[in-house]
Amino acid sequence: MDTFLTLTAQDTAAVWLSIKVACGATLIATPLGFATAHFLVFSKMPAKSLIEGLINLPLVLPPVVVGYLLLLVCGQAGLLGPLLRSVDIRIIFTLSGAILASAVVGFPLMVRAIRIGMEAIDDNCLMAARTLGAGRWDALVTITLPLSGRAVLAGMTLMFARSLGEFGATIILAGNIPGVTQTIPLAIYEYTNTPGGDRAALNLCLVSIALSFAILLLSEALGRSLKRR
Repeated sequence: MDTFLTLTAQDTAAVWLSIKVACGATLIATPLGFATAHFLVFSKMPAKSLIEGLINLPLVLPPVVVGYLLLLVCGQAGLLGPLLRSVDIRIIFTLSGAILASAVVGFPLMVRAIRIGMEAIDDNCLMAARTLGAGRWDALVTITLPLSGRAVLAGMTLMFARSLGEFGATIILAGNIPGVTQTIPLAIYEYTNTPGGDRAALNLCLVSIALSFAILLLSEALGRSLKRR
């Protein structure tokens, strides 16, 4: 029993990398997710259903396919390869690639959570704000954002949790480099393919469970705080 929860330096690096990837993906995706959800709820564009389908596509595609598509776009010979080289940005086999992969895979979950919250807003509140002279930005800041705060928090929680468990897209785009791009799921995968690595894999599984549970508890506490306000 004394060998349980004993992490090596490589395991600790994988844990911290997972937290960095989850935080980075959540911070990047939150403003984009809020703007996208707002567009889907309040826009009258005829092609909105098509856009919605494209946004939700990573939910139904295998993560490996998502990672490969990102590789085709962001690789050295990809569509954005020359542009990324011109500004000295490297995505492949870097922490940035792991963050991008997690953000893309988890983005539909965030948008869906925020959208549900926005759709629950009473239209009369928005109409009253407009009647009182509030512009679109004023209504957004004073009505839409506060009333959808819990939904935004839920979306951020889903994004963070999904990023902690992301595997397929990450290993394709960022690789499995210890200390650089090796997150908890990738380290567990490596251990399960190594003779005698079951105990180390179990230790990381327990850490992953603890992190996810802590995030859920924090989200619930923040959600109750927002509800009281």
